[in-house]
Amino acid sequence: MKKTSLFRQHVEKGAKMIPFSGFLMPVQYDGINIEHQSVRENVGLFDVSHMGEFFVKGNNASHFLDFICTNDIKNLAIGKAQYNCLTNENGGIIDDLIVYKLNNQEFMLVVNAANIDKDWEWIVKQNEKFENKIENKSDSMSLLALQGPKSYELLQKIVDFDLRKMKNYSFVNSKIGSLENIIISTTGYTGSGGFEIYCDNNNAVEIWNLLFKFGKEFNLKPIGLAARDTLRLEMGYCLYGNDLHENINPIEANLKWITKLEKNFIGCNSIKSSIKEGVKKRLVGFKLNERGIPRNNYKIYSDGKIIGEVSSGTMSPTLKIGIGLGYINTSHCAINSEIKIEIRKKMVSGTVVQTPFVNT
Repeated sequence: MKKTSLFRQHVEKGAKMIPFSGFLMPVQYDGINIEHQSVRENVGLFDVSHMGEFFVKGNNASHFLDFICTNDIKNLAIGKAQYNCLTNENGGIIDDLIVYKLNNQEFMLVVNAANIDKDWEWIVKQNEKFENKIENKSDSMSLLALQGPKSYELLQKIVDFDLRKMKNYSFVNSKIGSLENIIISTTGYTGSGGFEIYCDNNNAVEIWNLLFKFGKEFNLKPIGLAARDTLRLEMGYCLYGNDLHENINPIEANLKWITKLEKNFIGCNSIKSSIKEGVKKRLVGFKLNERGIPRNNYKIYSDGKIIGEVSSGTMSPTLKIGIGLGYINTSHCAINSEIKIEIRKKMVSGTVVQTPFVNT
């Protein structure tokens, strides 16, 4: 089982450590609700160094990524990040990822921890005819996520440029304290604003300590993976392995906005065919109208018939009700449609709603 460079820091702060995607990771420190609220109202720091980082460099890098990704890589500006999907020949989602354009010939891809080996094998295979230089730096890089409305004030104390000038989904290569070659991006998985900080493993502890040193006045708290999940779910953000997988295409997953069918990419013809034939199911958000917590794989009903199943669910710390995402038949996808979730052999009423579940 792997450990991140911050393992000792998590233990010192009393984290409960669990196996996750091949790593021992902090699931919680003070409790999910406390940590969740800290990010929504204040500021929190996550160690998400289990994520993978690939670098693609070459004259064909842009063309190559445009071919394997669903979004419009060719028009991505230097210094910008872009949400994307890798799809297979059938249009199924291999992974969702963030693509960073470092310069005209070099990109960084940030992939899900559980998919590092699978994604790497796929990208290496597809690169054979493009002949770019590709490098997997997942084991040598750390990733910290500073999230929440006070993250700007805190981070500003240890960088020497105006963070407010950074637009959403942009990044800079900068210094933190005396440490150089740090990528700071205005990205995240919480919906509460903030930054993601990429650095060499050797620098992770110093950045962590700096943030907690200057974060005392902001009551900075370490945040575990459990709160990361409730935060992302309140925003309706997808989790690979639950809401996304290789038997789901981007249209079914409501990711048409990052799927540019006017270009040629792997799986595009299959996706076009599914649209022409009519998409049979879609990902929707729902809230429960009664007490209960929806969980992955729970069945969803309408008029006594199964119409789908839950892909993600939780008790919302903000709303104090059960919320979830699930795939249901398109005939029942309309907002305000009444549904029932089978929870522990009891039918619990729910309603299809627009996501995000909360406004931040």
